[in-house]
Amino acid sequence: MPKPRPRPAIRRRWLGWLLPLALAGLAGLALYAVHLDRVIREKFEGQRWALPARVFARPLELYAGVPLDPPRVVEALDRLGYQRGEPTGVGSYAVRGNQLIVYTRGFQFWDGPEPPRKVEIRFDGRQIAGLYGDEGELPLLRLEPEFIGGFYPASNEDRLLVRLPEVPPALMQALLTLEDRDFYSHRGVSARAIARALWADVRAGAVVQGGSTLTQQLVKNYFLTADRTVWRKLTEAIMAVLLETHYSKDDILESYLNEVFLGQVGGRGVHGVAQGAMLYFGRPLGELDTGQLALLAGMVQAPSHYDPRRHPERATARRNLALRLLGEQGQLTPEQVAAEQAKPLRVVKRSSLTMARYPAFLDLVRRQLQRDYPEQVLRNDGLRIFATMDPAVQVAAEAAVTEQGGALAKQRKLPDLQMAAVAADIATGEVLALVGDRDPRFDGYNRALDAQRQIGSLAKPAVYLTALGQPERFNLATRLDDRRMSVRLPSGQSWQPRNSGDDYAGDVSLLRGLAESRNSATVALGLQVGLPSVLKTLRSLGVTRDLPEVPAVMLGAVELTPFEVTRMYLTLAAGGFRLHLRGIHAVTDKDGKPLASYPLSVEQKLDPAAVFLVNTALQEVARNGTARALGRVLPGLNVAGKTGTTNDSRDSWFAGFTGNTVAAVWVGLDDNGQTGLYGASGAMRIWTDLIGRLPAVPLTLAEPPGIRWVQAPNGPWLPAAQCPGGFGMPVLDGGAPSGSAPCDGAAISPPQDKDDDSWRWLRKLF
Repeated sequence: MPKPRPRPAIRRRWLGWLLPLALAGLAGLALYAVHLDRVIREKFEGQRWALPARVFARPLELYAGVPLDPPRVVEALDRLGYQRGEPTGVGSYAVRGNQLIVYTRGFQFWDGPEPPRKVEIRFDGRQIAGLYGDEGELPLLRLEPEFIGGFYPASNEDRLLVRLPEVPPALMQALLTLEDRDFYSHRGVSARAIARALWADVRAGAVVQGGSTLTQQLVKNYFLTADRTVWRKLTEAIMAVLLETHYSKDDILESYLNEVFLGQVGGRGVHGVAQGAMLYFGRPLGELDTGQLALLAGMVQAPSHYDPRRHPERATARRNLALRLLGEQGQLTPEQVAAEQAKPLRVVKRSSLTMARYPAFLDLVRRQLQRDYPEQVLRNDGLRIFATMDPAVQVAAEAAVTEQGGALAKQRKLPDLQMAAVAADIATGEVLALVGDRDPRFDGYNRALDAQRQIGSLAKPAVYLTALGQPERFNLATRLDDRRMSVRLPSGQSWQPRNSGDDYAGDVSLLRGLAESRNSATVALGLQVGLPSVLKTLRSLGVTRDLPEVPAVMLGAVELTPFEVTRMYLTLAAGGFRLHLRGIHAVTDKDGKPLASYPLSVEQKLDPAAVFLVNTALQEVARNGTARALGRVLPGLNVAGKTGTTNDSRDSWFAGFTGNTVAAVWVGLDDNGQTGLYGASGAMRIWTDLIGRLPAVPLTLAEPPGIRWVQAPNGPWLPAAQCPGGFGMPVLDGGAPSGSAPCDGAAISPPQDKDDDSWRWLRKLF
C-alpha cells in the first residue's frame, strides 16, 4: 500500500503551476492594456467623431425699405425657435404695435460673425421703416439661418459639438448628481459610486442611479459595444483608467457630453446634449432653463424610456427627481425646485431635426456639392453649407403644390397626378424653392431635377426672339400667316401643325401669335428665320441638351426638366443675361473657416433690346392672351409668362416672372398619361398661388438702349404712358412698321374697323 504524499509537497506543486500561470496572465493583461492604450490614443487624439455636413437656408436680411410686414418677420422668428415675451435674453422677441423688439442670437457666417444684439424693428405699413440698436440706427440686420438638413455619416449619427464652457452649469450639475457625483475625485472606476447606486436603487424601489462612472459610460459608448459580459466590463474598467491617465477630467466630460445618446430621428441617432436640446426643445442648449436642462440630464440613463413625447409622465417624474436632488445638494433653493417642477415639459411637437424636411432642395445641394467635394468629406468633416433656399418661398411653393395640386387631382379624379415647382431670384440666380413631388416630404424621385418632359409652347418665345433680333424684317406688328399648313420634312414625310381647337385666325400680328400661342403662326415665323437659328436661340437661353433638328422643336418637342425650364426663363427675366442657377452660396469648415464660395456668374447671351420686345409680348400673354386670368388674380404685378400644353394634354406647364422672382411649374402623370389639363387650367393655378403668397415686386421692364416707342396705323396697341393717348408699341432701331409715327410726335388715331386685328386688341385693353 503506497504511502500518502505529504500535503506541503502538493501545495508546492500547485504553486509551481499557478505562479507561472499568474505571471503569464499578468503579462497578457499588461500586453492587452498596452493594446487598449494604443487604441485610446489613436482614436481619441484624432478626429473623434464623423460629423455630418449641416445645411442652412438663406438668412433673412432686414433693412429699411424691404417689403416685410410684422407677421412675416414673426413667422421667421417662430421658425427659428425664438420665444415670444419680454426679450431679456438671446432668442426672444416682443411685439409692440408696429414695432418688434428682438434679441438676436448671433451667428458665425461665411463672411464673418453676426453678434447677438437687441434690436428695435419699426414698420411703415408692409415694409420696414428702420432698425435701431444700442449703437443707433443699423443699416442691416441678418438673422441666423434656419437649419434645413444634413448629409450624415455611414454610422447615421447626428451630433452638434459643444465646448465645455458653453454648457450651462445646471446641466453639468444635474448630470453629475444623477450619474457620477465623484467624477472629479475618482480615477475612472469608483467603488463608492457602485455602492451608493445600489443603496439609492433599494431605497427608491427602482433604478435611479447608475454604478458606472461617466468615464466608463464614455468608454462603453465610444469604444465598445453594449454586450453584458464580464470580459467587456473588465475591458471597460481598464480603458476607463487609461483614459483618465492620459486626459483631463474636463476633456473627458466634454467628450461625454458630445457622445451621449439622447434619441432617434427615423433611422438616425441623435448624440450629444447640444443636438438633444434641438431635438426636444427646438432651441440652442444655452437658451434652456433649469427644468429643461434637468430633463435632458435625466434622459441620459434611458432616452427611449423617458422620451417626453411618448412618455410625458415618466419624463416629468425623472425631471422632478433631478430637480429634487439638485435641491438636496444646495444647488437650488426649495422655491426654485417647486417653481421648476410646476412647469410643463415644453417639448416642441416637431423638431427641426425631423428627417427629410426639404428632400428635393437638399438633393439639389448635394448634386452641386459633389462637383467639388467627395462623398466622404460631405458625410464626415462637419462642413457648414449655406444654401440659397428662402424658407418663406419654400413654404409658399410647398403650400401651393399641396393645396392646388390636391384640388386638381380631386377634380380630375387623378389620384396619381404629380407636379414639380422651382423658383429663383432674378437678380442673383439663387434657387429660392424647389419641390419635386406632390408630397413635399417625399424623399425619392425628384421631378424638379429629373422629370424630362416635353415643354410644349414654353419653347415658342425662342422663335419670336429669333425673329425680333432681325428688326429690319420683323417687329411686333409684323403680319403672320395663321392658317392650316403642311411642312415637308427631309425624310419626305409631311408634318401638319394644328392650332388648339382648330382655331385659325388667317392673318395675325406677331404679338398676337405669341400671346394667343398660335401654332401655325409660330411655325410660319420659324420657317422664315430658319430652324438652325431657333435652335441657336434655345441654346443661348440655357438649353444644354441635344436638340432634335426637326420643325416640331419650335412647338416644344424637346424634353426638359422644370429646373432647366426655370433656367430658360431666368435668362429672359434677366434681359438676355444668363445667370447660373445655384443652390449654394458658400461652404465653411466646422469651425467657420471659409472653404468655397459660389459667386454670381453672368454672361450676356442675347440682345437685351430683342429680349425686351419678347418680354413685352409675354406680359401681353398674361394680360390678354392664354394666361389672361393672371391679370385678375394678381392685379398690379404686370407679370410676364407663358402657358405650355403638350399633345393630348399630357403635360401642363407655366413659366413666368415678376419683378424679383422667376418660377416654373409642371403638372402631369409619371406614366405620361392624359390629364385633360392645359397650361392655364393646371400648372398656372399652382404658379399663381405660389406668387400670390409672396411679397412679390411688380414687373417693370427696364428699357435697354435701342428701344423706341411708336404708334402704327394697324397697331398693335399696348399700354404706353410715354405715347399720346396712352398706347403704342416698342420697336428696335430700324424696325418700325411702315406708316408709324414716333411717340414724341402727333398721335395716330386707332382704326374704326372693328374687324381689324389691332382694334380687337384695343377693345380688350379698355
